[in-house]
Amino acid sequence: MKRYKQLLAMFMLPVLLLACKKNEHSIGEVLDKSAIKFEVVQDLKADAGGNTVILKNMTPGTLPMWDFGIGTSTKMIDTVKFAFAGDYVVRFSVATGGRIVKMDSVLIKVTQDNLNYVNDPLWTAISGGVGQEKQWVLDTEGKFFNSPLYFYGVNNGWLKEGNPFGNFNTGCYGGDCWVWEAGVGDVYPNIMTKGDYGSMTFSLKGLATFKAVKPMEEGKTQTGTYILNIGSKTLTINNASILRGYKPAKNGMTGISNWTNYKVLSLDANTMQLGVIRDKDVDGEGPAMIVYNFLSKSFSDNYVPPVTGPDAGFDPTFKTGELLTMLTGTASGRLWKIDATGNPIDWIGKGKGWTKSHADSRDWGWNDSWDAVAKDSWILFNRVGGLKYTRSQNGMVSSGTFTINEATNEVTLNGDLLIQNPGSFMSPLKNTFKVVKAFPGKVESLGIWFGTDYNAEKDEWFAFHYIL
Repeated sequence: MKRYKQLLAMFMLPVLLLACKKNEHSIGEVLDKSAIKFEVVQDLKADAGGNTVILKNMTPGTLPMWDFGIGTSTKMIDTVKFAFAGDYVVRFSVATGGRIVKMDSVLIKVTQDNLNYVNDPLWTAISGGVGQEKQWVLDTEGKFFNSPLYFYGVNNGWLKEGNPFGNFNTGCYGGDCWVWEAGVGDVYPNIMTKGDYGSMTFSLKGLATFKAVKPMEEGKTQTGTYILNIGSKTLTINNASILRGYKPAKNGMTGISNWTNYKVLSLDANTMQLGVIRDKDVDGEGPAMIVYNFLSKSFSDNYVPPVTGPDAGFDPTFKTGELLTMLTGTASGRLWKIDATGNPIDWIGKGKGWTKSHADSRDWGWNDSWDAVAKDSWILFNRVGGLKYTRSQNGMVSSGTFTINEATNEVTLNGDLLIQNPGSFMSPLKNTFKVVKAFPGKVESLGIWFGTDYNAEKDEWFAFHYIL
């Protein structure tokens, strides 16, 4: 497994200083229920219907454990927001003196809906919106992702934000950041058994409920509730787990202790990535985050393989600013690499190309030396503080600025050539290249073609196929 890491170890050792007073309990003492004080209070100022509930453990030296139906918490003070009217039971326990003491349950009556708590675009993306439900399946056929399962560092998270490591942004929030995208071909069957993994449904019909049908787990069906934390980009599923599979030589899924809490790495109307921490040793590789890649069932069922015909997408017409958005995405930028295993190059004559796969161009120009160059080469376009690019080839990284000529769809790197393979006639000779084929609105799945050389006599472009 090849990893791209930032080798930075950060360990924080929290020290709890307990001041001993005459009337405080010793650490080893098991408290009686009568000595445990807690509150469950509805904040009627925040919500007339009692949707906002404040949980307080007022017993020092104890570890609280809250279960409020739609989720759990171990905080001394926490705030829960119920979107839907109904009766909710809050169960409270504490760990004291090495034992668990359960307190009497508290019934909460919420009298009005407050749909403001579930109207965020991410709630709509995962469920379809209030009063709707949405099914998801694993991307086992490589329709959008490289495979149904990726590996990340434990400090990776929401991919649209986070501090950059190396020279590109991958949602890094700490010291252990890297990514390995297992391929659909030879690699995927080695880490997940091929088969029908069923479907899972996120619903907002009255409550936030979850259902998973799992043919690969003895055909069982699980039902539960879920809560999506927009701020932390985390998902909690109670009494159930996502569609899953993982088969390294040793521990497999038993290397993961917590199947309740998930990191949300990405989520939109069609795709979702959910990560769980592999906290136990698997083949001696240490901790990692196992990320499962999902498609909405509607997107998967209606998926049409990309059109790779010779003249598809040629000479695209962009709206003002659209080419820049295609190259950079959001402000954090987009990372591009040559589609070396798919359809890396084409000779587009009079608007028509002829290559449809890697095999078509093999030894007509593309060869083992280009495989080696493309493997470790990429270019990042971003617009943070101006139009900038970062280019990496064979471990050599350079940066500069770029410009776009919207009238001609030309991009100029102010300093570098796009990619180089010494001795090959296909290596670009100019730092300006032209977008000769593109697919506005479908760049994530179809990529973009950069024309680096034009033969006027043949009206022919030589172009590289770049993908995200």
